[in-house]
Amino acid sequence: MPIYTRRGDTGITSLYGNVRVSKDDPSMEVCGTIDELSASLGMLRTEGLPTQCETIILRIQHELIAFCTDIVSDSVTILPEHVRQLESDIDGIESELPPLTQFVIAGEDRISAALHLSRTICRRAERTLATFLRTQKRSPHIAAYLNRLSDLLFVMARKVGETTKEW
Repeated sequence: MPIYTRRGDTGITSLYGNVRVSKDDPSMEVCGTIDELSASLGMLRTEGLPTQCETIILRIQHELIAFCTDIVSDSVTILPEHVRQLESDIDGIESELPPLTQFVIAGEDRISAALHLSRTICRRAERTLATFLRTQKRSPHIAAYLNRLSDLLFVMARKVGETTKEW
């Protein structure tokens, strides 16, 4: 079976349950941005990340798939435990960092810059999610998840930049 179906040639796509929506529907904006975020995290995983960092990122990529399921269906797969895990990751990494005394400018090294790029994609996903949530009711945990994820990517970028890959 070929990858192309021709069903999307008119600007309409299918969701779970064969629901058809426009490709610029707010749900597709959210999922498209999440897909972009996951791809940027996948690029990061090709960079020879510290093991702890790679493990966290791979887990997040799996969670982002679940996140999109929550957007396009009535499923609730992103739970308070997912948000708490991100908070735990943040707390663990942040405890190893010196206090922040100035604005962080991306570019200390390739990996930290890529983490900052992923963070900005995550922030864009938050904005598209806010638009989506104005008209759709979903679990409040999905907004909290993206907010924590962008914070986690920030502290990961700081950690990698501080240690120059020794983390």
